[in-house]
Amino acid sequence: MSAATRRHVYGPVPSHRLGRSLGVDLVPFKTCAYNCIYCQLGRTTDLTITRREYVPVDEILIQLREKLRTGPTPDYVSLAGSGEPTLHARIGELIAGIKRLTRIPVAVLTNGSLLSMRDIQDALMEADLVLPSLDAGDSDLFRLVNRPHAQIEFDAMVDGLAVFRERFTKPVWLEVMLLAGITGIRAEVEKIAALARRIRPERVQINTITRPPCEEFAYPVSPDVMAAFARLFGRGASVVSEHRPRRAAGSGTLADGDILALLTRRPCTARGISKGLGLHLGEIIKRLDLLTDRGAVTPVRKNGSVFFETVRGA
Repeated sequence: MSAATRRHVYGPVPSHRLGRSLGVDLVPFKTCAYNCIYCQLGRTTDLTITRREYVPVDEILIQLREKLRTGPTPDYVSLAGSGEPTLHARIGELIAGIKRLTRIPVAVLTNGSLLSMRDIQDALMEADLVLPSLDAGDSDLFRLVNRPHAQIEFDAMVDGLAVFRERFTKPVWLEVMLLAGITGIRAEVEKIAALARRIRPERVQINTITRPPCEEFAYPVSPDVMAAFARLFGRGASVVSEHRPRRAAGSGTLADGDILALLTRRPCTARGISKGLGLHLGEIIKRLDLLTDRGAVTPVRKNGSVFFETVRGA
């Protein structure tokens, strides 16, 4: 597989919500409408609401066709990656192109910041699943936690989520990220739950930090407290945790570039890389040892697990 292919299509990666997810990256690294304090990718370097064709759609489809032909079969093709995918001005055309390539369902992971725009709502209608986020119950905490672009207003964002849900006939799974001492407080969770009832997603998925966050003051909520908070959202709500996708058949051939492409988008454990790429854990550990010795990746201990991430400038 060429270096160009790894540039925009990566994985499959193990996803706690989507099983084995083949990622498609539509924007440059950390091009986003938010600068969330909990982001595992670090601070946003291009805080924007400007939509453009950051990557040519035809180029993405060529790369995706090659990956689907040569790699393990994913559970979803996921438009996500290292920024906000709805900033891509031709995301609707891309979704239609993917649907022509494969019957694998298309999921869009979005922070929901731009769903108030009618053209973005229209663009997502051919997707099979949309997973937006809602991390705060009022404008003040929205500004603190998500640190949005100055032109994004909290009420308009929530209205956009509700209107999109009314129009979109397929599943919407709402993710809520809770942070200890900030939004992980009963009164704040009740505010978010009230908004979720207005939006009416098929599922509400409560999450907290599992990887090193952007800011040191962002802390995870304990599992027992998370379970109690999930009950405030009623039926259809659950606490999501690291998913363990089924074991892939065959061992395949490993290239260091495949590991680096995955780790550029998200820190991951050796076991997570093994399951995501469908390769033997022992071989993954050997390659990680070599990449660490070369200074290309570094291990980070978090909550009792060791995650690997790329070293900038390596």
